[in-house]
Formats: sequence, C-alpha cells, structure tokens
Amino acid sequence: MRYSSRLIAAALMAGFAWTGTALHAQKPAPAAPAVPHKEGKLDASIDTEADDVPSRLEAMRHEQYLIQQQLYTVQFNQAYGDRVRMEQLLYPNHDGDLTPAFVFTSRNAPAKPADRSKPALVVVHGGYHGNLDNNMFAFLAAAVERGYVVIFPEYRGSRGYGKAQYDAVDFGGKEVDDVVAAAEFLTHFYPEVDPKRMGIYGRSKGGMITLLAIERFPKVFAAAVHNVGLVDMVAYMAYKPPFRGDDVAKQPRFGGKTPSQDLAPYIDVSPINHIDKIEVPVLVQATTGDRTAPSQLHAERLIDALKARGKVYEAKIYDRAPGGHLFAQARSTEALDATAAAFAFLDKYVKR
Repeated sequence: MRYSSRLIAAALMAGFAWTGTALHAQKPAPAAPAVPHKEGKLDASIDTEADDVPSRLEAMRHEQYLIQQQLYTVQFNQAYGDRVRMEQLLYPNHDGDLTPAFVFTSRNAPAKPADRSKPALVVVHGGYHGNLDNNMFAFLAAAVERGYVVIFPEYRGSRGYGKAQYDAVDFGGKEVDDVVAAAEFLTHFYPEVDPKRMGIYGRSKGGMITLLAIERFPKVFAAAVHNVGLVDMVAYMAYKPPFRGDDVAKQPRFGGKTPSQDLAPYIDVSPINHIDKIEVPVLVQATTGDRTAPSQLHAERLIDALKARGKVYEAKIYDRAPGGHLFAQARSTEALDATAAAFAFLDKYVKR
C-alpha cells in the first residue's frame, strides 16, 4: 500500500503513530454519510509517479516547500529551543477540516500552569502564499518571553502543506475563519490561556486578516496590531501587476472577475468598509515608501477612519524605514522601535 508523504507528515503532526499499515486503530464501520465525503485539504496528494512533466514539477515544488518548512523548524529550535518550546500540530477549523499551526510556549513555565493565568497572542503571517519563516522568529520568541502563549496559524493558502492547502487561498474570506479558529483552539486546549486576554498581530496580508478578524468576530480579541497591512482591496487591485491581480480574481470568492467587472466582493473583503464593527483597541504601524501597501492608500486611511468613528487606537507611520514594506523584518532602529511599541500596546490592553 502506498501513502503520500503529505499524508504521512499530516499524521505525524497530529500525533498518530506510523505503523506502516494503518494510521488509526480499527473501529466499527461508520454509517453511510448523508452527503458525499469531502476530502480534507491536507489529505490530498499529487501523483508523484505521473508521466507528464507538469505533474512532476508540481510534486517537486510542493516537496520543496515541505522541506523548507521543516528546515525552518530546525532553525528555530537551534536558535531559541533552550527557552521556547515549539509545538507543531493540526487544529479544527470552521469548515470541519484541519489547519496546521505552531504553538510557542515557555520552557521555563511551571509543569502545571495555573488555569487561565496567561495572555495569548495569535500571530498572522503575510505573503500571498506565506508561511512560518525566520523573519518572524525573533518576534515569536520575544512574545513568549514576555509571558504570552503564541499560536501561528498556517491558514489556507500557506505553502508547505501540499497543493490543495496551497490552492485554497481565499483573500479576505475563509483565511479569516482559520485564524479565528486558532484563537478558539488555544482557549479550549491550553488551560493556562485566559480567553479574555487574547491579542492578534498581523503583517501585510496578515494585517488585513487581523482587521477582518476583529470586525467579523468582535468578541474574540482584546486588542490588535496592524503592521503594513492592506485595508482596501479595490485600491490594491488597481495598482498590482496583472499577474497578481489576475491570480486574485481567479479565486472562487471573486468568480474570475476583476473589480471593474464585479465590485461587490472586493468591497466586502476590504476592512476599511467595516470599521464601525471594531470594538477593541488597534495599533497601526506603517512606513512611507511602502510600494506593496502604500501608506496613503492603506494605513493613513485606516487611521482617519478609526479617528472619525471614535475608536481606540494608536499609530505610527515611519519615514521611509529601511526595507519599505518589509521594514519590520530588519534589524534596524525603526524595526526595533515598532516591535517595542507593539509589545507595549499588547501589554497595555491584553495583559491587563
């Protein structure tokens, strides 16, 4: 019997023992389902023995993503493993499927932590098909060292988990549900986490997801940090190169149509249009000179909207910080200041 490497990896992440013959203990056959079975995204595999070149290249690409992700986990443990515990797991999402994630906790914490004593933080990566990488390591470790239990959801569209998960990218849609489900998972399975002290931090596309999460699920989080995030998908589509705009439009949410052909779904996923729903404090961080999320189109308009509606917020727009859109990833004065400000803000509103 032949199993895909993706299925084996998913099983190991979920904590099953691989025996070479079965992944689950035998149990009575279930009753016939009322609806046809829908294969989970992490169960889907590519035929690595296909003769056609495109299929083989696709298999190689996703195997490369898997290896890259495994290398990042090794790098993190080498750098921070003596004080930060990294746990790789799968958690249930709102579709009844599974989403990969990393949970980071302190190795210096008591063996049996006090119930509901610790604040938590959901960290949302950016990138069209982003995932955990070494640009987030220092931030994640710093959050744990400040007392947070941290979850890093690899929401749909993330690379490193197979073609089906990769292709499930859903700009402003189910990705948000995956991230909120990560917060819910923490409160159910980590008894030390205080559900009333849950923060969320996102960069770039993760910043957009962060805003949509606090707009659609206003009671889940206590505060949010929006770093170089998108706020207006209509504006975003107007200046992106054709290859990216066309790729976004192909998503089921947009039905293959650009804003000029069907404006409504782009308006719906734009956080700038739902500011009234925000109930928690927001920290906005950006820089001039950002070509991916120009501050004039995104951060500055977000700040104006928060102010006009009387929302609790703090903001800082740096003047041409080195790296532009990627400034928070650098080891620079601006990046260090932004990180310190983010934790001061989270400590103020989440830890209290």
